Amino acid sequence: MKRENMSSVSESLLGLPIWPEQQCLFFALFLRMYLTTVLGNLLIILLIRLDSCLHTPMYYFLSHLAFTDVSFSSLSIPKMLINMHAQDQPIPYAGCVTQIYFFIIFVCLDNFLFAVMAYDRYVATCQPLHYTSVVREEMCVLLCPAQY
Repeated sequence: MKRENMSSVSESLLGLPIWPEQQCLFFALFLRMYLTTVLGNLLIILLIRLDSCLHTPMYYFLSHLAFTDVSFSSLSIPKMLINMHAQDQPIPYAGCVTQIYFFIIFVCLDNFLFAVMAYDRYVATCQPLHYTSVVREEMCVLLCPAQY
């Protein structure tokens, strides 16, 4: 008879080890930081969309960066807050893999947006007379991965 490993993983991470008397403090702290992040980035997006003076490539990329930051912070913080409030610490393996997948996607998206924004500022600084012909609206739409 062969001995095989027949174990399966049903729960992966156990969350933050917090004392019960400190749970309300950490819940309030993380909730406040999450709401500040989300509301701040949504305010940036709203202001850029409403003000016609901010319809430039730099602010176009900034609004997409704010959107990816909202998505990035909404990836794990709400689940952590629910686990803190319900005192149910385990995270299922499938949920952990899904969070890691989207975490990697949003990290790559943020890095690509930073590179595109750096190129935009490079052209604006080093070739200011050619800026409008190099950085056109069509190019901004093609370079922005957050819209896909």
